[in-house]
Amino acid sequence: MKEQDQFMIQDPTSQYPKATPEWKQQQPEPGLQCKMTPVPDAGETSYRGTGRLKGRKAVVTGADSGIGRAAAIAFAREGADVVLNYLPEEEADAQEVIRIIEEAGQKAVAVPGDLKDEQFCEQLIQTAVEKLGGIDILANVAGKQQSVENIADITTEQFDATLKTNVYALFWLCKAAIKHMKPGSSIINTSSIQAYNPSPNLLDYATTKAAINNFTKGLAQQVASKGIRVNAVAPGPVWTAIQVVGGQPVEKLAEFGNSTSLGRPGQPAEMAPAYVFLASHESSYVSGETLNANGGTPTP
Repeated sequence: MKEQDQFMIQDPTSQYPKATPEWKQQQPEPGLQCKMTPVPDAGETSYRGTGRLKGRKAVVTGADSGIGRAAAIAFAREGADVVLNYLPEEEADAQEVIRIIEEAGQKAVAVPGDLKDEQFCEQLIQTAVEKLGGIDILANVAGKQQSVENIADITTEQFDATLKTNVYALFWLCKAAIKHMKPGSSIINTSSIQAYNPSPNLLDYATTKAAINNFTKGLAQQVASKGIRVNAVAPGPVWTAIQVVGGQPVEKLAEFGNSTSLGRPGQPAEMAPAYVFLASHESSYVSGETLNANGGTPTP
């Protein structure tokens, strides 16, 4: 999407391309966005801010690529300083995000590491407090997804890694961050259409996304009196690196997302405004909610 088109009326069915056979590709985990074809749009040239997060201090997990990358870029262009978490193997993508954040005039603090480690999660939040002077936005975006057709073939190691990446890390990060959050702070978790309409080949992943919805609603009630809001974004099929590292069967990538009501997959840039809205004071009366951005699929 060209920069000058951001605020123009557009047909959402043709705003971004449909998947084609050329989309079939595979990378080893965790994958790099810069090696994907086509490269996802995370708002690098299209997202323009309006100062809605001026002076805010954010932590974004999975900030190197995909939805996390889009959220980090959007937060910075809205005026926030950002601590970026990602895996060390994703450094090439992360460096590009750091450059974009700094070009926006904001502070970027890179903290690579594995969220499956409780001590690392605690250190990530502590680093944000030390380097940014606090934390008032926590965007939990990083996730693990592997397609397996039969439950008999899901190993305990995979199940454990998926739960730890998607749920345990969420718990550890929220627990550590809330200690430092002041009234007006916001936590944004990342659910999925899989929480409502689970694909049989994503059994463990879908389970975690349903848990995230429930966790979000429960925590929102628990911390409401502190003036902290907790919400979630539930994307549908979005073109990110998670899809090409085993998140989807390679043969299905040729039609990835084309069965949605809008007839195409989403792009990370289309998710970013949801995270900005839930981080900003524009959503001051919204907590415990899940904002669905899934291309038109009805949800409960």
